Amino acid sequence: MELDADNVLVEVSYRHIHLSKEHLDILFGDSYNLKIRKFLSQPGQYAAEETLNLKYGNKEIREVRILGPVREKTQVEISYTESLYLKINAPYRLSGDINGSPGIILIGKNNFVKIKEGVIIAKPHLHISYEDANKIGVKNGQVISIYVKSNRPRTFHDVIVRADYSDKVGLAVHLDSDEGNSACISGFAYGKILNQKIWDAPKQLHHL
Repeated sequence: MELDADNVLVEVSYRHIHLSKEHLDILFGDSYNLKIRKFLSQPGQYAAEETLNLKYGNKEIREVRILGPVREKTQVEISYTESLYLKINAPYRLSGDINGSPGIILIGKNNFVKIKEGVIIAKPHLHISYEDANKIGVKNGQVISIYVKSNRPRTFHDVIVRADYSDKVGLAVHLDSDEGNSACISGFAYGKILNQKIWDAPKQLHHL
């Protein structure tokens, strides 16, 4: 498909869990392999059949989807609305930046894990390859705006460009459920990239 900065896929990323290999083994058994429910727009990534319950204090959110493959560290991504329900002070950060974030209890059918940190509200971001980024004039770490075409059009600001060296990156903007709901997006929509400003990107921005 021809690259078109005026017609970029915008996806709603609902609450989900990324597990480390250690925690996957504890929750499901040694050498367990997640079962693929469906592949996602980013090559090699998928929604698994397996779910876990999140428990914080006396609040619980049930059947939260696990996304694969496994990561180096376990991470839980929720919306601001869900953080209010859980009464958890989840920071608003880029995916992968979990240092100092609150922990939570992950409950499976046969076991549970209490993580010390890992719960965040993910900032909106644009996945793009370096090749495509060069073509449309954006850079890794750049802060852009996205005008989303929907029944309730919205412009989302402070969207972070996450450019990757791989040419297999799926070009897509990811919003969380609060952002998606505000624009009446059911699953996905399309939007236009509006360039904004450049900031100093953290070194861990790549490959997360």
